Amino acid sequence: MKKLFIIPVLLLSYFTHAQEVAGTTELQELDLKKEKSEIFSKVEKLAEFPGGINVFRQKFAKNFKEKNVISKGKEKCELTFVIERDGTLTDIKASGTNESFNKEAIRAASKIKGKWNPATIDGQKVRCRFRVPLNINFE
Repeated sequence: MKKLFIIPVLLLSYFTHAQEVAGTTELQELDLKKEKSEIFSKVEKLAEFPGGINVFRQKFAKNFKEKNVISKGKEKCELTFVIERDGTLTDIKASGTNESFNKEAIRAASKIKGKWNPATIDGQKVRCRFRVPLNINFE
């Protein structure tokens, strides 16, 4: 009698375990896809431009053409972009009150050559959002 009871229990536990593994694999694949496309704001190690942020700012200033901006005073904007896992910049945006300044900031940032060292979490390269405040006095 005990053998008759044990055999169905073993079979049931085997099938239950097999279904759980298949479902877990699919979930792991979905998590992996989500992780690759997710943009992080908080990371363990920040992304870094080779030579540091000051080198990035110098290259930005070199590419920036003041003649493309219509202004007679101080202008501010915040430049945001995504640093991809391969170090390239995507989704470059500028938010400020002067549209010509915003457009020139985006243009100047997109012309910068060189890749960033990407951000990491648990030693894995991740996509992250980076913000750079810009203040320029046009006089």
